[in-house]
Amino acid sequence: MSIAETAVNAEMRREQEFIDLLHERLTELRTRSEAALRAALVPAGNTFQSRLERDVLVAEQTGLLAAFDAGEHGLCFGRLAFRDGRDHHIGRIGIRRDDPDRTPLVVDWRAEVARPFYLATGHTPMGLRRRRHISMQGRRVTALHDEILDLTDTERTGHEGSDADAVLLAALDAARTGRMHDIVQTIQAEQDRIIRAPHRGVLVVEGGPGTGKTVVALHRAAYLLYAHREQLARRAVLIVGPNPAFLGYIGEVLPSLGETGVLLATPGELFPGVRATAADTPRAAEVKGRAEMAGALAAYVRDRQILPDPELRIAHEDGELLLTADIARAARQAARATKLPHNLARPYFAFHVIDALTTQLADRIGADPYGGPNFLGPDDIAQLGKAVAGSSEVHAAIEELWPALVPQQLVADFLDEPCHLAEADAEAIRRPAAGWDGAWTPADVPLLDEAAELLGEDDSAARAAAEAERQERIAYAQGVLDLSYGSRTQEFEDREDEDSEVLAAHDLVDAERLAERHEEADHRSAAERAAADRTWAFGHVIVDEAQELSAMAWRLLMRRCPTRSMTLVGDPAQTAEPGGVGSWEAALAPYVGDRFEHVRLGVNYRTPAEIMEVAAAVLRASGDPAAAPPRSVRSTGVRPWALHTADVPGAVAAAVARETDGTGRLAVIAPAPLLPALATALPDASWGVAPDLTRPVVLLDPRQAKGLEFDTVLVAEPAEFGGSDLYVALTRATQRLGVIHASALPAPLAECGLLPQS
Repeated sequence: MSIAETAVNAEMRREQEFIDLLHERLTELRTRSEAALRAALVPAGNTFQSRLERDVLVAEQTGLLAAFDAGEHGLCFGRLAFRDGRDHHIGRIGIRRDDPDRTPLVVDWRAEVARPFYLATGHTPMGLRRRRHISMQGRRVTALHDEILDLTDTERTGHEGSDADAVLLAALDAARTGRMHDIVQTIQAEQDRIIRAPHRGVLVVEGGPGTGKTVVALHRAAYLLYAHREQLARRAVLIVGPNPAFLGYIGEVLPSLGETGVLLATPGELFPGVRATAADTPRAAEVKGRAEMAGALAAYVRDRQILPDPELRIAHEDGELLLTADIARAARQAARATKLPHNLARPYFAFHVIDALTTQLADRIGADPYGGPNFLGPDDIAQLGKAVAGSSEVHAAIEELWPALVPQQLVADFLDEPCHLAEADAEAIRRPAAGWDGAWTPADVPLLDEAAELLGEDDSAARAAAEAERQERIAYAQGVLDLSYGSRTQEFEDREDEDSEVLAAHDLVDAERLAERHEEADHRSAAERAAADRTWAFGHVIVDEAQELSAMAWRLLMRRCPTRSMTLVGDPAQTAEPGGVGSWEAALAPYVGDRFEHVRLGVNYRTPAEIMEVAAAVLRASGDPAAAPPRSVRSTGVRPWALHTADVPGAVAAAVARETDGTGRLAVIAPAPLLPALATALPDASWGVAPDLTRPVVLLDPRQAKGLEFDTVLVAEPAEFGGSDLYVALTRATQRLGVIHASALPAPLAECGLLPQS
C-alpha cells in the first residue's frame, strides 16, 4: 500500500472513530433523558407546584429525546478546520462532552460558527483552512470530500476534490423516497442567507420549480425555532401547505431536524372544528375568494339586526309591553356605536331594550292620573327592571331582533340565498341548504373565519359559570381548612404541652391557593392549543404556494399573525387557483404596503436541463413577459419522450412497467377526470385525496403534484390541462419525463422536440 493510500485510510479511520465516539455520547444522553422522563412520570406529589414541575420536565425531556432521535441519522456531516487552529465538526444537533467546560463535540448546523460550512469560498474563506464533507451510510463513514480554501495550506489528506459540487450533485441524483429530505448537508449560499434572515416582517421567497424554496422555508422554520426558542416555543410556528399530499410529503423534514413544535395545516384546516372535504367549481372558488366577500358578509350580519314592523307585543304579568320600531332603532344604534362584533354588541342592544320597556311599564303602573309625578320610587322601578329582564318573552323578542349567531349557520344561510353581490356572482356560489350534506370547501373556510370575526363570541355566560365553579372550589377548600383548624384546636385541648408549635394546612395556605392546586392543568403543546383556538396569534407563519391564496384567505392568515412575521414561498408563474392573487404586491399591500422583503431563487436543483427546456417552452407560450424559468444545474443526457396512442390508460400502464426498476418513485400526472380509468389500469398505484407518496407509483392531478418531486413522471393528456397546470406537471421529474396523449399535443410541446416513441 502506498503512502498516499495509507494517509487516505488513516483519515477515514479517524473520522469513523470520531463518529463512533459521537454515537456513544448520543446513547449516553438518550439513556439519561429516558431515565429522567421515567422519573418525571412517577407521581411525586399532587400539589399544583409539583404537577407544574413534572409537566415542564416531561416536556423538556420529550423534546430532548426527539432531538436525539433526529440526530441518529446523519448525525455529523461536516468538519471545519480554521486557520487559527480551531476545528469543529458540524451536525444536525449540538452535542457536548461531559467535562467541566462542556466542550462541543459537534456543533449544531444552525449555530453561527457553522455558517462558513455553507458560505465560505476560495475568494472569501471566512477564516477557513479547509472544509470537509462527510458522507455516511447509517453509522459508517463512506466518503470524505475536502475543499482547500487556504492555498498556502500544503497539508494533503488524499480526499481533496476539484469538484466542489460533488456532494450536492450526488444528493440530487439519489433516488426519491416519497418523502422530502432535509438539505442540511448541501445548503447553498443563497439558500443559507434566506434561512438565517431576520424573522421580523414579511419575507417573500420566490422561485421557479426545483429551486428548493419549500425545503428552504422548512429549514428556516428550524433555524427560527433554534435562534428564538423562548419566544416561538410559546407562540408556535404555523406552516401552511396547499394540500394533504404535500403536508404528508414534507412531514418528516422538521422532525429530522429535531423540531416538533410546529403546526402543519392546509388552508382548508384553519378553522377549528372544520375540515374542508368538498370542492367548489372554479367559478365559485374565485367568487368566494374575492375581497368584496368581506363586505357582503358584514352587510349580511347587519341584515340580521332587524326592526319590528311596526311593533312586537310582549305578554307580561303587569300588562302587555310594546317593543316599537323606535325603541329597537335606538337600541340598535347604541349597540352598533360600540363597534363590537355582533354577538358582543348584543348585550348592549338587550340592555337598551329592557331599559326602555321598564320605563314603559313604570310609566303605566305609576302614572298619576292627575298629571303629577310618578308614584314609583327608584327601588320599585329597579324591581320592575328585574322582572322585565327575567322575562322569557322579552328575551325571545330580543332574539328575534338581534339573534345570537354562529359562523357555520350564518355562512350556510348566506350561501343558501347570497345577497349584496352581483346576480351572476350570487348564482355562482349559491348552495341550497336543502339537500346540502354539511361538507365545507376550502373556499368556505375564509368565509367562516370572516363570519367568526364579524360575530365574535359572547363568552360572558361561560366565564360566569367558570367563576361560579371556582368560587365553589374555594368554598369547599375553606371548609377543609376549617375542619383542619377545628381538629388542631381539639388536639391542643387534649395536649399537655400547649406551648408546642404544630403547623397545619391552614397555617400554610389559604382557601384560594388550595383550590388552585386542584385545577386541571393544560398539558397540550403550543401547537396543539393553537390548532384548537381560532384567535391564536402565531409567532411566525410560513406559507408554501402562497401565490394560490385568495384575498379572503390572506385576511384569515393575517389575523393569525398580527406581528406580520411571515415567510411566504411561491412562484406567480405557477398560479393555478382561479382565486389566487398571484401578485405579491396585490396580496400584501392591504396589510404591509410595500414594507416586505422580496428575494428570488434562480437555480433549479431538481429538474434536469433536458426536461427544463421543454417546460420553458410551455412557460414562454403563456405570454407572461415576467415569467422566467430557473437555470438547471445538472443534465442527465436523457431526452423527454412522447407517445401518441388511442388507449391512454393502457399505454400508461405499459410505460409504468417499463420505467419502474424497483428504485425511486414514479408519478402519473393526469387531468382529474382521467384518474379513475388510470387507477383501474394501475391497481397497485396509490391515489385519492391523500395518496401514499412512498408507494412506487402514485396517480395525481396537477394541483396535487404542486411542490412534489419524483424520479420519473408520466404526463397524460396534456391538452386537457389548464392554466399553469402543464408547467407544474412537467417540472416534477428529477430524472425522466414521458408524455402520453390521444389528443393533439399543445403547440409548445409539439414544437419543442420531444423524442417520438412507438
